[in-house]
Amino acid sequence: MAIKNPLPVLLLSCTIAGVAPAAASERVVATFKPVHSLVSAVMAGVGEPYLIMRGTATPHTYRMRLSDARVIGRARVIFIIGEAVENTLAGPIRKLGGKARVVKLVDVPGLVRMPLRKGGAFEGDGRDHGHGHGHGHQDKAYDMHVWLDPVNAGLMALVIARHLSEVDPANAAKYRANADAVIAGLDEVTAKLDTELAPARGKPFIVFQDAYQYFEKRFELEAVGSAVVSTSRLPGVRRVRELRKKVGDLGVVCVFAGPRYDPRFVKLITEGTKARAGTVDPVGTAIKPGPGMYSALMRDMAASFKKCLAPSG
Repeated sequence: MAIKNPLPVLLLSCTIAGVAPAAASERVVATFKPVHSLVSAVMAGVGEPYLIMRGTATPHTYRMRLSDARVIGRARVIFIIGEAVENTLAGPIRKLGGKARVVKLVDVPGLVRMPLRKGGAFEGDGRDHGHGHGHGHQDKAYDMHVWLDPVNAGLMALVIARHLSEVDPANAAKYRANADAVIAGLDEVTAKLDTELAPARGKPFIVFQDAYQYFEKRFELEAVGSAVVSTSRLPGVRRVRELRKKVGDLGVVCVFAGPRYDPRFVKLITEGTKARAGTVDPVGTAIKPGPGMYSALMRDMAASFKKCLAPSG
């Protein structure tokens, strides 16, 4: 799983004059916590990027603030996953951040990209089903939750270093060294979680939001289906019966929901079945932002899967 400098073309050449080191934290912007964490780690010792979606805000719930609009207007570099994820920011960035370099991390060369899962036991077409934003998931017909693979995150760190180096050439060596350290740290975390998740393998589960595919594939977990359930209202009696039957027919060990779901939702579906209820947060809502946030997210997700799939493992 290690990344052996897969992008040698990402030289830290200095082609664009721009941000002075002291102003870096005022001019570098990241959208939500996992992106901010990677940018923060690459900028360690130089500055700290501005986080737009602070507190418990996520791409599902974020609403533009005047202070954020001002920062976007001053930004030199804005790091996002892609407009299909941060769709509430797409318009403001286009209108206010006209002078900024907008880096779409979903377009990083070499990134693992997976097609949307649909058909069979996977319900829907990957579009918004009451999650609160249109993800489209998908301008390009693949799953946009690319940050949930730590190998992808390492590739992103290299590209982040390249763009920062171009606008702040005085710190190019520091950015590249930090990116290499990010990759080494992610390799270590990935190896550890690969071992810890061994007892959870081969245990079928379904999810309310099909957002975890990249994490599942990296650690060989077995999602067997998804269920379209709104976050805003409980499913009707017929729908509950359908989902309980699905849980039984697929031999599901656990049903996972995101943190925005009322616990009653999962209880309704698992009641009368052998399946347990679990929660997985793909954006780390409760994790403190900063350089260590991304690794903490990986550890928290692994703990959530293991707790529900193999509680005694």
